[in-house]
Amino acid sequence: MAVLVTGGAGYIGSHTVIELLNSGNEVIIIDDFSNSKPEVLGAIQEITGKDFKFYEMDYANKEALKKVFEENKIDSVLNFAGFKSVGESVKKPIAYYKNNISGALVLLETMQEYGVKKFVFSSSATVYGEPERIPLTEDCRTGGTTNPYGTSKLFIEQILKDIYQSDNSWDIAILRYFNPVGAHESGLIGEEPQGIPNNLMPYIVRVASGELKELSVFGNDYDTPDGTGVRDYIHVVDLAKGHIKALEKLEKEGNGLYIYNLGTGTGYSVLDMVKAFEETTGRKVAYKIAPRRSGDIATCYSDPTKAKEELGWVAEKNLKQMCEDSWNYINKRGK
Repeated sequence: MAVLVTGGAGYIGSHTVIELLNSGNEVIIIDDFSNSKPEVLGAIQEITGKDFKFYEMDYANKEALKKVFEENKIDSVLNFAGFKSVGESVKKPIAYYKNNISGALVLLETMQEYGVKKFVFSSSATVYGEPERIPLTEDCRTGGTTNPYGTSKLFIEQILKDIYQSDNSWDIAILRYFNPVGAHESGLIGEEPQGIPNNLMPYIVRVASGELKELSVFGNDYDTPDGTGVRDYIHVVDLAKGHIKALEKLEKEGNGLYIYNLGTGTGYSVLDMVKAFEETTGRKVAYKIAPRRSGDIATCYSDPTKAKEELGWVAEKNLKQMCEDSWNYINKRGK
């Protein structure tokens, strides 16, 4: 089976490509390296011992995309090509709407033209906005998003629902991620943000390695046990395996639109994460309390029961492994 992976050199995309290749799939990657690096492609080959096709291009480039569909018999598409920083989206909403929504529309239109109707979409827990209740289940209210990143994901979810409503021969899985962390156990690929990291774990490891001076903890006055934001951190390899399970469901059952939370079901605060990292690695992480960040909420974690019951998927890696693998990646890359 040939799977097109947009953003396949990125953090989540690259880990999912490894799982796809190890499951015997043929893979075609599209990436423009706007938030990834070419070396990742070699690392994927080294880890899996397998090859894949690669096109360096923007997934919103319709002509280039048509060429990819012309040259390959694509069965299904996994879309990881979205911009993903909450903070940056507040500062650059046009860029986020253009890349995430316009790009997805070009991709979906091209799929339709070539009769490819199996689609797995990287959505996000941010679509729930201020949570109606905790833990979050898939039937919780969506909307009221607190940042353009989350709004772009919500819009695309609605677009996918409308497409399915108009033509139920589509097979669509919407996967709502919680907070991906960690790296591949080989240490060859991991989260490699361009410039200063926006996400917590890459920042923690870069402070521990001496690359950055200190971690800014955005707000310590939330209504949480220690005042810092609580999130559901999930190991990126567990997350990648969730995509394989979703794809298998689409292959087996077909003709449906399915929505799943991918999380652990446990919430950890920012300071919990700092402490766990220090205990796991023996490295000190200097931090300071900074003002709350626009677009952030106090608490967000999942109820992943539906994914367990319908996909047979459960997050298996614990917080210690998330910290170990993140630290291993930084050390392997020589920093």
